[in-house]
Amino acid sequence: MATRLALAGVLSAEQAGATADFILRHQRSNGAIPWYDGSHLDPWDHVESAMGLTVSGHWSAAWRALEWSARTQRKDGSWPMVLRGDEVEDAAADTNQCAYLAVGVWHFYLVTGRTDALARMWPAVESAINFVIRAQLPGGELGWAVDPEGNIGDFALLTGSSSALQSIECACFIASTLGHDRPRWRWAGNRLAEALRERPESFADRSRFSMDWYYPILAGALRGQPAADRIESGWDDFVRDGHGVRCVNDQPWVTSAESAEFVAALDAIGETDRATRVLADLQSLRDEETGGYWTGRNLPDMVLWPREQTTWSAAAVLLGVDAITQTTGGASLWRDACWSGGELSDTAVDDGAAS
Repeated sequence: MATRLALAGVLSAEQAGATADFILRHQRSNGAIPWYDGSHLDPWDHVESAMGLTVSGHWSAAWRALEWSARTQRKDGSWPMVLRGDEVEDAAADTNQCAYLAVGVWHFYLVTGRTDALARMWPAVESAINFVIRAQLPGGELGWAVDPEGNIGDFALLTGSSSALQSIECACFIASTLGHDRPRWRWAGNRLAEALRERPESFADRSRFSMDWYYPILAGALRGQPAADRIESGWDDFVRDGHGVRCVNDQPWVTSAESAEFVAALDAIGETDRATRVLADLQSLRDEETGGYWTGRNLPDMVLWPREQTTWSAAAVLLGVDAITQTTGGASLWRDACWSGGELSDTAVDDGAAS
């Protein structure tokens, strides 16, 4: 089903279609979507790329990507952190990467309306979320990774935990739609949301990264005045008018993926005009020949670096366009993200879901 994504004066329908085609050209016959030809794959960016296909109307290709995730999931509910072709390059599991399947599946449902897709992906989503919340640390934050021996990383990442909160929220939506009750997930989400909102010191200091600045907003951990204040506090550090968003605040390097994600974060809190300006600025990283987007550019010398165009960067741009224009059923994914899992006591969640 063709979807005519477009934003007047920023990205035409033909350009958006070319960007979707860019992702399609990189999808392997088995459904997997690597970063680019000859590169590796990680489970988060693979799902993000699938979401770019979903929002563009390439539902069959997006579904093949989700099926690949379900088919390659390990027995414990995880995926290797890095795959190249069929070879595992890093067998450890990143908790945030594993959780993101729930977002991709819920987004597919919002766009297509296919309840049968939720049912078919439910076992993989359930197993993934159970794996993730088993890695929750005593303070509520998520251990960032689990090694092949099952040892949980002893520190948490703000970006990853924020993204995982949205994944848990989407998993709860899936469960509710299918008639399942998972109070253990709601309890874990409550603890995680509390850590993100009230104990930011619980997370490793990665404040130089723009993702740590906007991800609590993008994923719905922060809304209202706290979100607005956070945007203002980091704007001058990270945003470069006419270019986009810097990856880190101590280097003059603007990147397409961070810029596109920030677009969705701004739109989620009603800053749609500023979101549109940032989306327009990042078009300077577009390659009209391929339909893809360069990863980033150094501003002083305007040199593109690295010389790569990734599938997930292209997908992030398409998702940003949809967020602003509210074209598809999945467009409000970030506007609606706002953890409100309810109050559950410790004793109320002993249902064995995460055992």
